[in-house]
Amino acid sequence: MAVFNLVVNDTEIDAAAATSGSSFYLAMRILPAAQRDAMYQVYAFCHAVDDIADSDMPRADRAAALERWRDDIDACYAGAPRASLRALTRHIHTFHLQREDFHAMIDGMAMDAAEDICAPDEDTLDLYCDRVASAAGRLSVRIFGMQEEPGRLLAHHLGRALQLTNILRDIDEDAGINRCYLPRELLAREGIAADSPEQIADDPSLSRVCATLAERAKQHFAKSDAIMDREPRSHVKAPRIMSGVYRVLLERTLERGFDIPRTKVSKPRLRLLWIVARYALF
Repeated sequence: MAVFNLVVNDTEIDAAAATSGSSFYLAMRILPAAQRDAMYQVYAFCHAVDDIADSDMPRADRAAALERWRDDIDACYAGAPRASLRALTRHIHTFHLQREDFHAMIDGMAMDAAEDICAPDEDTLDLYCDRVASAAGRLSVRIFGMQEEPGRLLAHHLGRALQLTNILRDIDEDAGINRCYLPRELLAREGIAADSPEQIADDPSLSRVCATLAERAKQHFAKSDAIMDREPRSHVKAPRIMSGVYRVLLERTLERGFDIPRTKVSKPRLRLLWIVARYALF
């Protein structure tokens, strides 16, 4: 396995190691070496900016750290990257990765860094999903070798499916850091006051809000399937695995339900390995 390093706050991190705990790691492992290394670099970048957004640094310091990443990305495109970003810069040029997608990811993390998000309106939630999930998807589909239009559409739908799954799975974890990404309009429809993430998480009507959001995620998964069905198999092995893994997480989340007390959703490793084998080997 090739190992590349990024630097966060002057501390080197192993890009492959930073990705290894991700639900996407198994999908990345089956890629050819150049694509795999590119994905490690992209997701190490995503991990680094996410860590900044979720840190306990003062908000102004988080904003400044994210802006330094924006400058670093611009330096990659200007041909003057810092040493730790030379590998990422090489992949940027090889796979024609777009600067605006890196910037969009930083913009999404800036939303979390600027304030504790609580019950955003539908438009804000969709913008957030686009920035923190679909932007990473747009970078990824170029690495996978997909054509522009189907790649963009897959990133749109699969990114939203994955992020909505995360939101449903992590309601308690998010409430613990004073965040709630459930849309204000759905909460209001069920008579849930959007006063605080903890109050929202404890509301007995929460399951109806979550059921609506889960149906949305399923629709995005279905649209993703339709796109991947039309694409060359070699181009969609990795996103098929990503989709399969997250479908299992959504199923597990729905099986657990949303009544208090909620248990943590675990990953069924054997089933995940079967998903990898299904799309990687057959």
